[in-house]
Parts: sequence; C-alpha cells; structure tokens
Amino acid sequence: MCLRAPYGRGPFNGQPPNGNGHGMTSSAQQQAPAATPHHTRRSVFTGALALAAGAALPSFAAGRAFAADAAAPAIASCATWGARPSSEPVVVLANRPQRIIVHHTATANVTDYSQQRAFALARAIQTYHMDAQGWIDTGQHFTVSRGAFVMEGRHSSLAELRGGARQVRAAHCVGQNTVSIGIENEGTYTSEEPPAAQYAALADLCAYVCTQYRLPATAIYGHRDFNATSCPGDRLYALLPALRRDVAARLGAGAAGSGTVAEPDPVRDPIRDLLDQAASDPLSALPEYLPPHLLP
Repeated sequence: MCLRAPYGRGPFNGQPPNGNGHGMTSSAQQQAPAATPHHTRRSVFTGALALAAGAALPSFAAGRAFAADAAAPAIASCATWGARPSSEPVVVLANRPQRIIVHHTATANVTDYSQQRAFALARAIQTYHMDAQGWIDTGQHFTVSRGAFVMEGRHSSLAELRGGARQVRAAHCVGQNTVSIGIENEGTYTSEEPPAAQYAALADLCAYVCTQYRLPATAIYGHRDFNATSCPGDRLYALLPALRRDVAARLGAGAAGSGTVAEPDPVRDPIRDLLDQAASDPLSALPEYLPPHLLP
C-alpha cells in the first residue's frame, strides 16, 4: 500500500473524507520505472479515471456460482498482536465491499519469518499511521507477513469480515476506502516475488473475503489500479492474474454451487468524492516510508 497519504490530515475521524491512500514505500527501496511517483492534482484526477475504469471491469457477475466456501484462515486479532486502542471509534459501514485491493508495505524483505516479527510489524504500522499520519488507527483491514501470518489491521475488521454483511471504513486507497478491503503484504515486491508461503496465505485470505462478501475472484485489484503509485510492486502486481485464478480455484468458481455473487450494495459515489477532495484538500509532503526505528 505504500504508506503515503496524498492528502493532509482532515476532519473525518483523523483522516481525509473517505480515508487516505498510503504506503510504506521508501524512496531508497523503490524501484523507479522512470521516477518515484509524485502526487499532484493531475495524478489525483488520473486516479479518478482509474477508478472509473476499474468500475467498468466485470467484477460483479450476478449469479456466478461458488462450488464451495473457502475456509476461514487463522487471523490474529488486534488484541492478539497487541494493538493499542484506536484514537476514535472506527466507522462501520452498512454496505459490503465491492473489491479487494492488494498492497505491499515496501519494507525490507526480511528472512525473519517468525510470529514475533509479524506482530512487531503490525504494531509498527499502527504506530506510524496513528502518530505520523494522524489517522485514528491502522489504515488497512488486514496484513500478511513474509512468514505467512495473517493479522487484523484496523479494529473491527475481523468481526465484520466474519459477519459478512458490513465493512469498516479504512485508509488504504484514495477513493476506495468505503468500498474495498485493503490487504497489506510485508515486503517490497518491485524486483522480487513474495515468498511462496506468504503468497499462499494471501490467496487463502482473499478466498475467505470473497466467500464472506460474495465477491468473485475477478474483484481483486492492485493499489496502482486506482492511485498514482507503484504499489504493490511490479512483481506482486504481475502475480495478480495468477492470484485471481488461485482464488477462483479455492472457490470452485465455474462449477455448480449454492453461493452466488450479489450485486454490489448502493454506496456513495467514490469518483465524486475523489474529485471533491482534489479540489479542496492540500497535498501532503509526508514521505513514503516506515521509519526503521519502529521495528526491532
């Protein structure tokens, strides 16, 4: 997700209206195809066009059947990994999400695959989002460590996922924070792929999200599909077609089944929200990186 906020702090629960896009992308870690993405008002409107294009893709094929429901993976709750309380109550929305958005944290590709490291990462992200970005809590809904540990991000995300009817408003992708589930993947995937176990854990999580919210596997996107960013890295982004296929296989998509994908719930117009933000909110000079002192 590249932890950068294109907009400064706003009046909406410690974040701009509809939340922020962001990421943990260090300029030193970023593989620049041409130049490190720079958020301007033009790039914000480009994001709006990407949003419109994404909305046109066949993400919601009504009547598509699931042959099987994906099993719930092990997900460490906020209490389990030691989250601090949110600074304000999180907002739970009555609508279900319309899509999943995949991010990378743009942190080091560590070889410490332990649970201890995973929980330390979750705490560091929350500290950065709350203390540096000024948000009310962790921005994304879920995080997958390089050791394949899956963790709840923003409070109440796990409970609402299990319920399958509502979602928590997040702060992971401009224009998408009320209509999508954001999943962070530990690491920087500009020039290398995630570990096999991490990828498998991501696929399992995506399949469970699709099961609970009745989404098709085609509803999986990358951060760059909606915002001017290199997130989730060229290599992880290139894996998204395979991820969709693997998630579809877990769902038994295409075979007869009892579950069907419902039409998306009516929600606010995210394109209009994005354009309104571009016209009224200042841009943030906050750099894209997770300060190294936050992790042991």
